[in-house]
Amino acid sequence: MKIVTISKKDWSKTIENLKRDYRLFGPVRENGFHNFKELDETELPDLDYSNTRLSPKSIIHPQSEVMFEYSLDKGNKDHHVLKETDKDYSPRTIIGIRPCDAAAFLIVRRNFDTAECKDPYWVNAYEATTFVGLACNNPSGTCFCTTAGSGPFDEKGLDLLLVDAGDHFIAKIISSKGEDLIERAGWEPGPDADASADRIKIMKQEAEAEIRSFVATDKLKDKTTRDLFDAPFWEDVAFSCINCGTCTYVCPTCWCFDIQDEIFGRSGIRMRNWDSCMYPLFTLHGSGHNPRSTRMQRVRQRFMHKLKYYVDKYGDGIQCVGCGRCVRLCPVNIDIRKVCGMMNSHE
Repeated sequence: MKIVTISKKDWSKTIENLKRDYRLFGPVRENGFHNFKELDETELPDLDYSNTRLSPKSIIHPQSEVMFEYSLDKGNKDHHVLKETDKDYSPRTIIGIRPCDAAAFLIVRRNFDTAECKDPYWVNAYEATTFVGLACNNPSGTCFCTTAGSGPFDEKGLDLLLVDAGDHFIAKIISSKGEDLIERAGWEPGPDADASADRIKIMKQEAEAEIRSFVATDKLKDKTTRDLFDAPFWEDVAFSCINCGTCTYVCPTCWCFDIQDEIFGRSGIRMRNWDSCMYPLFTLHGSGHNPRSTRMQRVRQRFMHKLKYYVDKYGDGIQCVGCGRCVRLCPVNIDIRKVCGMMNSHE
């Protein structure tokens, strides 16, 4: 394990060095909230935040993405030729990502990067990215990462973990990508690596002790899909839902998309756009049939997918990292922690 320390006095120089070799994405405060964006030449990431309102999933999987373009003009030499759009897969770094959000990419990866199917857009963007995490010294009251397979100092999916230690950052190198970034940033190993490692352990224990929120998942794998599917509580859970889709858009592990053609005169583009299982049109067939036409069916699908289908398919936990965004931002206060508890205790 290699550890370096970075004085906050040298932080702006560090960011300047990184921008020479990477497209740099980081949290910035805009309109009262923090969100990730690509930093311009003068911007610094604002690491004084709890978590962003939106997850950084759009950096790898954009909300709207042009796949290719074409011409419908028979007089054009490229008539009916599908031309892929140029995409920038140069090295990029997400700096200040929370451990839960980094772990989410590993969950989502199972849908985009498999032996049977590799999505070139997602895979190329992911492989071009170095993930620099920021440990959560003070988790939010709605965070339940420790019972959702993650944690405030979790290292899964990260290349480097930063720990805010007051007047300096402690950086723990996790992968070869992290090692390369350290060299490009100009950071040097400090003489007190053992003391820094001990401090990380103490801060990790303190942060985990602050988390009071949890989800009960120990019995989910033993429940039958049919029993949970037919459980009577779904009508109550869905009663207040307005199908706004907020939960799916802010969730770092939601990945559903739609593909549409946009025609402009005699030219067109094919786009991939985020979609949501909470929308009535999501499952509408061309025939007019909709297998999930009711609000209850859509709410049930969202929770069954994350908390049961995924558990049965992969056998290693729920499709949730406990970031708490859906809990904080649902306008009608539907709480995944309570729903998970209902499913876990259902007989």
